[in-house]
Amino acid sequence: MSDVQQRGTRQDPLDVLIVGAGLSGIDTAYRLRERNPGLNYRIVERRSRIGGTWDLFRYPGVRSDSDIFTLSFPWNPWRGKRTVAQGAEIRDYLEQTAHDFGIEEHIVFDVDVTSADFDTSVDLWTVDALVNGEPTVFVTRFLYMCTGYYRYEAGYRPEFPGEKDFQGTFVHPQFWPEDLDYAGKNVVVIGSGATAVTLIPSMAPTAGSVTMLQRSPTYMMPLPWEDGLTKLFQRVLPPQVSHNITRYRNALATMMLYLFCRAFPKLSRRMFRRIAMSMLPKGFDVDTHFKPRYEPWDQRLCVIPDGDFYRAVKAGTADVATDTIKQITPTGIDLESGRHLEADIIVTATGLDLVALGGASLSVDGVSFQPGDKYAYRGYMLNDVPNFAWAVGYTNASWTLRIDLTAQAVAELLKHMRENGYTRAMPSLNGATPKTHPLLELDSGYVKRAGNRLPKAGDRAPWQVRHNLILDAIDSRKYQVDEEMIFA
Repeated sequence: MSDVQQRGTRQDPLDVLIVGAGLSGIDTAYRLRERNPGLNYRIVERRSRIGGTWDLFRYPGVRSDSDIFTLSFPWNPWRGKRTVAQGAEIRDYLEQTAHDFGIEEHIVFDVDVTSADFDTSVDLWTVDALVNGEPTVFVTRFLYMCTGYYRYEAGYRPEFPGEKDFQGTFVHPQFWPEDLDYAGKNVVVIGSGATAVTLIPSMAPTAGSVTMLQRSPTYMMPLPWEDGLTKLFQRVLPPQVSHNITRYRNALATMMLYLFCRAFPKLSRRMFRRIAMSMLPKGFDVDTHFKPRYEPWDQRLCVIPDGDFYRAVKAGTADVATDTIKQITPTGIDLESGRHLEADIIVTATGLDLVALGGASLSVDGVSFQPGDKYAYRGYMLNDVPNFAWAVGYTNASWTLRIDLTAQAVAELLKHMRENGYTRAMPSLNGATPKTHPLLELDSGYVKRAGNRLPKAGDRAPWQVRHNLILDAIDSRKYQVDEEMIFA
């Protein structure tokens, strides 16, 4: 395939350019072709391999933060037996899926998209990118951003007083050194989110000591590594049937837990407290270290397979300190309480830096716009931005559950455009000004820090962004492609 064919031209543009070859990009490619055979598309990926998040993060124990049967694709059964999958397993699954379904031949690697402009005189996107550092242009009718919502090149990393005096090693999980030797070392992990609770039980058997230093506790939900009923389904049913049953069951169970927590916060708080007490040593100070100040699901719940984090604490191979940092010293961390944590390695599991649309600058007819100034149409398009979609998952369930619904809806939109000879589709507010709601319904630090970088949600359809897979699945069956949409 020639370079021009890969990039498209004004005379012969691509039908769709997908940015990102992770879970979202691969699912999107499959769904678009499923409804539009012969669609001419490319996937561009800034990294040198398939995988996105699952290629980037390589810290010890990295794994899915939800069950793998809902995180994997509904159209390609997950054949492993464990409920939670390791990061390398997920990346291998993505790579094998792209190979088996003919998607990998459409991927161009080492492409960093920097900007894109839509020209309404010809209804085409001109996408500027760096390919191996060289400026390159892609031309496409439709642009689909599957870049996630955090910055790949930088995580959130606050500065700590005295950190320049530290004689050990600072590590951020987003950039884990392959040669880091922590055997027998004293490790302090700053943070209490999904990354911290994954790292600590994985490092505990090898490190000299591992301590989680948190300002405030997080809700943790044990989930079994293996599920007997899932294994039974896999043994007696065809792979696709088994996968479908397990996927629907797990998705429904997750949604029911979420709805229960939101409807009965006091009862659910007591439930999580009892779980912690049952898995930790008798007399452990649960109310200091594992009783969050916020309600369940104000922030995302942390999954701990087989309660591995609690088990590490109970075994004495991991510790928890709930305190604030006074200063970093040459040998560790001084806390406001007066306690000193010895450290050879400090891991700053302090969160993500959110960014919309991969950080690329976008414009229409040369007029730039900020994603934060736009409303999200059905959660995947932006008002007054033609021929454009993006993929963003749920905050309270597996990422793939929403992005697959999104991909199917966009595939239906493209089919409608092709059948009717339209070259432009653009959601419009039609003069309305919906009441603004946050796109991500979380009170987490990384969401607060994002400010208005992300698009807004509205208070009524089709501008609502509900984190409710049941209602979204019902709506997807009633989807009308012309709702609040202008075609030309």
